[in-house]
Amino acid sequence: MPELPDIVTYIEALRPRIVGERLERIRIKSPLLLRSTDPPVAALEGRTVRGLRRLGKRIVWDMGDEYFAVIHLMIAGRLKWRSTGAKIPGKLGLAAFEFPTGTLLFTEASKKQRASLHLVHGAAALAAHDPGGLDVLTADLRAFAAALTAESHTLKRTLTDPRTFDGIGNAYSDEILHAARLSPFLLTGRITAEETARLYDAARSTLTTWIARLRAEVGDGFPEKVTAFKDGMAVHGRYKQPCPVCGSPVQRIRYADNEANYCATCQTGGRVLADRALTRLLKEDWPRSLDEWEARMAPAGAARHLPAT
Repeated sequence: MPELPDIVTYIEALRPRIVGERLERIRIKSPLLLRSTDPPVAALEGRTVRGLRRLGKRIVWDMGDEYFAVIHLMIAGRLKWRSTGAKIPGKLGLAAFEFPTGTLLFTEASKKQRASLHLVHGAAALAAHDPGGLDVLTADLRAFAAALTAESHTLKRTLTDPRTFDGIGNAYSDEILHAARLSPFLLTGRITAEETARLYDAARSTLTTWIARLRAEVGDGFPEKVTAFKDGMAVHGRYKQPCPVCGSPVQRIRYADNEANYCATCQTGGRVLADRALTRLLKEDWPRSLDEWEARMAPAGAARHLPAT
C-alpha cells in the first residue's frame, strides 16, 4: 500500500500538472471505484483544481466551493500520468481524469478492487474520511507518547493503525521499528520513556529520509514504480537477507494479508518470534534463537555461521 512518503511524492508530482487546471472529464471504467452518489461526477467536471492535500493515505483534490475528490489507493491502486486522451488500460484500469495538460489514469493490480474514489461536498463530509491519526512529522514527543500508549497493543499494530498514527503502513513500520531497535511485538503498555523517544526519532527520521529519497528519484517526472518493496530498505521485504547493521538474516512473521520483517539481533535480543499459526503447527519445533533458525535453514552438511555483531 502506498504510505506517507509515497503519497507525498504523488502529490508533489501532481501539483504542477493539475493544480490551476480544469478537470474536463472523469471517465470511470470500473463501477466499483466510485463509492459515493452525491455529488454526481458531473458536479466536479469543469471545475478547476484549487489545491491538493494528504488525508492519511488518501489524496484530496480541492475543487473549490467545498467540492472535493478523495482518492484512496489502498494496497494495489496506482496513478499514472499520460498524454491527453490516453486510453484506460484494459485489465488494470479503473478511471481516467482528463486535463488540458494530460490524462491521469487510476489503475489497480488486484481483482479485489479495494481502491476507491469518493466525491464529497462540504467540510464535514470531507472530515468523515479522516481516520484521525497523529502526524508524527508535525507532532512533538509528548503528543507522540500519548497516542502511542493510549491503548495497549503491539508496536506493529499501533504504528499501522490509521486512527493512531497518520500514513504509516506495513512497510515503513518495519523500517521504523528496525531503526528504533525495538521488537514489532513489544506492547505499548510496557514501553519505557527511553524506548518511546527512540521510536519517535526513528519514525521521523525514517519518513523524512524516504520522502527525500523518493523525491530525488522522481525529480521532475512522475512516480511510475510505487511499491512497498524498495531498494535500500533495511528489513521490509528482505526475508533471509542480511541485516545492513549486523549481518544477521532478516526474519519474517506472516499474519492475515500482511507480514512483519525484523532483525532478531537488533530488535529482539536474538529471539526468533513465532506467529500464532506457526506456533500451533510446529509447537516445540519452532526455533527460538538465530542459532536454531540458521541450523534449520542451512543445507545438510553445511556449517552454521552467525555474522559478528
